[in-house]
This record gives sequence, C-alpha cells and structure tokens, in this order.
Amino acid sequence: MDQFVLLMLVLLGALVTVPVGERLGLPSPVLMTLLGIVLAVLPFVPNVDIPPGIVLPLLLPPLLYAAVRRTSWRQFAANWQPIFLLAVALVFVTTAAVAATAHVLVPGLPLAAAVALGALVAPPDPVAATAVAGRLGLPRRMVSVLEGEGLFNDVTAIVLYHVAIAAVVTGSFSWPGALAEFVLSAVVAVLVGLALGWLGGKLMALLGDAMLQVGLSLLVPFASYALADALRGSGVLAVLTTAFYLSDRMADADDVFGRLAGATFWQVVDTLVTGVAFGLIGLELHAVFGTVHGRLVPLLGWSAAVVGIVLLVRLLWLLPAAWLARRAAREDTEIPLSWRETMVMWWAGMRGVATVALALAIPLRLDNGAPFPERAVIVFIAFAVVLATLVVQGLTLPWIVTRLGVKADLAAERELEKALAVRAGNAARRRLREIYEAEDLPDDVVEVLSGRIVDLGLRISPEVADEERREAFEQRAKRVRMVRRVQREMLSAARQAILDARRDPNADPVVVSRVLRELDTRSLR
Repeated sequence: MDQFVLLMLVLLGALVTVPVGERLGLPSPVLMTLLGIVLAVLPFVPNVDIPPGIVLPLLLPPLLYAAVRRTSWRQFAANWQPIFLLAVALVFVTTAAVAATAHVLVPGLPLAAAVALGALVAPPDPVAATAVAGRLGLPRRMVSVLEGEGLFNDVTAIVLYHVAIAAVVTGSFSWPGALAEFVLSAVVAVLVGLALGWLGGKLMALLGDAMLQVGLSLLVPFASYALADALRGSGVLAVLTTAFYLSDRMADADDVFGRLAGATFWQVVDTLVTGVAFGLIGLELHAVFGTVHGRLVPLLGWSAAVVGIVLLVRLLWLLPAAWLARRAAREDTEIPLSWRETMVMWWAGMRGVATVALALAIPLRLDNGAPFPERAVIVFIAFAVVLATLVVQGLTLPWIVTRLGVKADLAAERELEKALAVRAGNAARRRLREIYEAEDLPDDVVEVLSGRIVDLGLRISPEVADEERREAFEQRAKRVRMVRRVQREMLSAARQAILDARRDPNADPVVVSRVLRELDTRSLR
C-alpha cells in the first residue's frame, strides 16, 4: 500500500464514520482517530510522510472557515467575556501550569521547551468541540461559547508556541520582545484578514457565477493564512477575520442558489478535511512510539501527569470564571447558567489537530546544530494528551451530558422560530403593500398573495396562528406535498429521458447538459 491509497482510505473513512457515528451515538472525529490508530498498527500500512510544516497551513484554514460559516460575528461579540476567559486567559494559565510540571518532572527539559509543550497542549480543538458538542443537543449558549473558544484559542497558543520555540532554538528570550511579537502578530493578522476579506468580496461580486464564487471561497482562507504568516502575523486570526468579514458583508438575500451551493460544498470540505485531520492523529501514533527507545514507563508517567494538569486547570478555572462572567455579563449573554453546564464545558475541552501539528513542527536542531532538547518526549506527551482527551472524553461526553440532564431549551427555540416567522411575514406584507400601492394590483391577486404570506409564517412556525388556521394550513400543505411528489416523479422521468439522450451520437452534449441543468434547477423550486 502506498501513500495515495492510504489517503483514499482515510477520505473514505471520513465519509463512512459520519453515519456510523450517528447510529452508534459517537462523534465521527473520535471514530476517525480510532481508525487511524488501527491503520497505524497494521504491518502493510506505510508510515505517514507529511512535512510537519504544512500540516497547519493545509488543514486549519478550511476547518476554521467552515466553522465561522456556522456562527456569526454578532454572536462572538455578545459572548466576548467568557470567550476571552477561555481562549486567552485559560490558554496562558494552562501553558504555565503544564510548563512548570514538565520542567520539574522531565530531566533535562529546558524551561522554554516546557513552555512550548504547555502552549501546544493548551488549546482545545475547535473542530472536535463543535463536532462533538453540536450533535448532543446542548443549549445553544454552550455551543456558542465552545465554538468561540475553539476558534480563538489557537491564536494565543500558536503565538506562545512560536515564542517558546524561538527561545529554545536561538538560546535567547526577552519578555518585552515576546509581548511586542504577540501584539504585532495580532495587528498584522487583523489587517491582512480585513484586506483579504475586502478583496475577496470584490472578486466574488466580479465573478458573479455561484460555481466560481464557491471556488474562490476555498482559496481565500488559504491566501489569508499564507499572507499573514509570511508577514509574521497569526495565520489563524487572519483566517477568522477574513471569514467573519465575508460572512457579515456578503449576505445577498436573492442569492439562493449561491447559498445552497456554498453550504453543500463547505459541508463536504468540512467532513473530508476533519476526517483527514483526525485520521492523521491516529496514523502518526506509530511513528511517535518509534521514538520511545526503552523509556515507555517514565513517558507514560509524565504524560499522565500532564493530562491530569490539563484537566485540573480547566476545571479549577471554569468554576470561578463562569461565576465571574455571570456576575459581570448582561442578562442575555450566552454563558453556562448552572454547575451542570460548567461540568459539560469542562469535559468538552478535547485536544486535537493543532496540538498534533505543532508537536510535529518542532524543529529537529537548534541554531548551533545541537538536537532540540527532548523533542521525542514533547511529541510523545502531546500525543498522549490528544488521545486521552479526544478518545476518552469524546467517547464519554454523550454519557455525561445525559446523566447531568443538560439539553437545549426547545421552548426557547420555538419562541425564536415564532418571532422570526412574524418578522418574515411582516416584511413580506410591507413589500406587498408597497407593490400594491405602486402598481395597483387586482384585489384577487392581493388576496392570494396575502394567503401565501400566512402559509409562509406557518411553514416557519405553526405557533403563529390559531388551531383553525393551522388545520387549514395542514390540509393545504398535504395537497401541496401530493402535487410536489407527483411533480418530482414527472421531473425524474424527464431528467432520465435527457440523460438517455447523452447516448445518442447526434445529440450535442453541451445542449444536453444545459437542458439537464434547467430541469435540475426547476426541481429545486
């Protein structure tokens, strides 16, 4: 088996583990990690040969961009206090605690190298958190904070990591210089992100075609990451800034096909890249164990201590931080409201792609030619933290959520749906009134359109009307479903006839494809 066949197997696994995970009630990232571990121990499976320096630039931009598409800048701004406490402050605290522990336990590990270890194990993985928590029916406020933490903690951790690695490699360190680098990295990233977001918006408007726009949306996050990194900025923060800018500014109400095409495309990209990322974690395990060289027992002990510190620090930080955030925040701020939700937040702090990529990216030698001190130990501990948190916490999180009784507030969701239905209906009525006054529409046409506005609101939320109207709507909806079912069968027969025409040697395939596209578009209406 060669590397290409292995990649195809991992991509296939990324697709298969989604329905399998839903059937078993397990997160697909956890299943992909286990699949990678199984593949790694098979004798005929080759070792993964991916340059460490390209793991983050290759995997993080699409994953972060896809994650931002599921949230909004307004949501982040409303939750900046708990996100700051988790994504910035907690990363610093975890880094310091792990660095102190590792420096004491591991003989010959310099403090700067211990800080690098602390930085790379500090950030919970944004993909793991959202993939696991998003399927458990958690309250939206919890998912929002987990998403925000996952999106922004990598920014802090990666900057700390680079500062620590530079201190080890060069043998010098300056607190003022490190702080200046941190600030410079953030400023450069925001400027690059805004510039690429503005440029991407202009290019999308110029391209016009939905297919070309979707293709550009794939290139933009990579360009944002690479440009920011080349200018010594945070590539992660640049991608987030670009993604938030585009999602906030590129909202065209009439671009229905573009939205559908983009959503479908990014769901596919998210699924495949997530699968590859977590499959890589399992596959790299074989290479990591090859660096042990008879020190397995002490390595397991050091790894257990670091895992314990990571979990303990998160718990001890979350309990008072949640209380402080509740005291300082507005009433509508989406933060955990009970100790049960705080416990779920604690257990959802799984490590993943960023930790593995940063561990593998540690240079082999210092500037003076000496080997990087205890590099194999750092990589081993990093993988141990990932496996312990991702596999153990990922497999047990559904059970903990069930036992603690943490679930989404369905009544609040229904109220929001009702409010949105009323809002949509009012907007449609206002527009109908404007057109009626401008064009003098016949009364019977206005009556038909007014009825359709009511149906629109009922389709969004049945709660907007009384029982009699709901029953009448159900009867009409039943007839509409019948018509649509028969129409789908008719259009299916029509599409099959056009597909059969491809076999006709006299049929122009370009014309056939154009007619088929028209039928496909008609089927979406």
